Amino acid sequence: MPRGQLLALLGPNGAGKTTTIELCEGFLRPDAGTVRVLGLDPIASGATLRPLIGVMPQGGGAYPGIGCAEMLRLVASCGANPLDVDWLLDVLGLNACGRTPFKRLSGGQQQRLSLACAIVNRPALVFLDEPTSGMDPQARRLVWELLAALRADGVSILLTTHLMEEAETLADHVVIIDHGEIVASGSPTALTNGDPENTQVRFRTRAGLDTELLAAALPEGYAVRETSPGSYRVDGSVDPQVISAVTAWCAQQGVLAEQLQVGKRDLEDVFLELTGRELRT
Repeated sequence: MPRGQLLALLGPNGAGKTTTIELCEGFLRPDAGTVRVLGLDPIASGATLRPLIGVMPQGGGAYPGIGCAEMLRLVASCGANPLDVDWLLDVLGLNACGRTPFKRLSGGQQQRLSLACAIVNRPALVFLDEPTSGMDPQARRLVWELLAALRADGVSILLTTHLMEEAETLADHVVIIDHGEIVASGSPTALTNGDPENTQVRFRTRAGLDTELLAAALPEGYAVRETSPGSYRVDGSVDPQVISAVTAWCAQQGVLAEQLQVGKRDLEDVFLELTGRELRT
């Protein structure tokens, strides 16, 4: 992982994302193989490695009764050259709740404080486990901008996320794991390009249409799926004849194909193809 890059680690629930991060952080000892972070063994060289990394675990990790600003100052006091605490609180929109105990912060505010604690001591590498979970769109965009600024300063970032848009927007490299094994690795563009023939038609109309009937109205080799109620996707090589066939079939059903779009598969499509569509808990 080159310096200043962001790697997104993706996988279904239980795939091993958090375990992988905890191995890299030195919280877990590997059963087999080796782990190297910044060239160091996280277990044997933990004392040397810890000042070089920042960690944002799932679930926060702050003391429940401590004030927001006090918590960040406490973490900053452990570093040799921390960022300005007041500046960081302001950047993350936390200056108005500086005296509020952690347990009384909203979920999004707790996440932003945890992120601040992970980066306040200018780490060379930051581990972020679902950093924008529970955040509203405004806070999420703010965090994205901050992560982009960290990368520009040469900070390396490894994050896990269930938001495919987040991975596509931020990541230089994506690794998809399932059942503890890597099933795909590459840039978002490389993973989504795939077969140049693999394009899609997406449209919206009445929910519950017979997708098998639509597939039968198209040339052989096309797949049709209702991705969510009223949203449909046709996979295959798209040309004007296929689009005409889709709209003509919809007209025969007495419905209008709205918001019709032609494009290539996105990262979510790749993720589902590789890991399946079954719900995992």
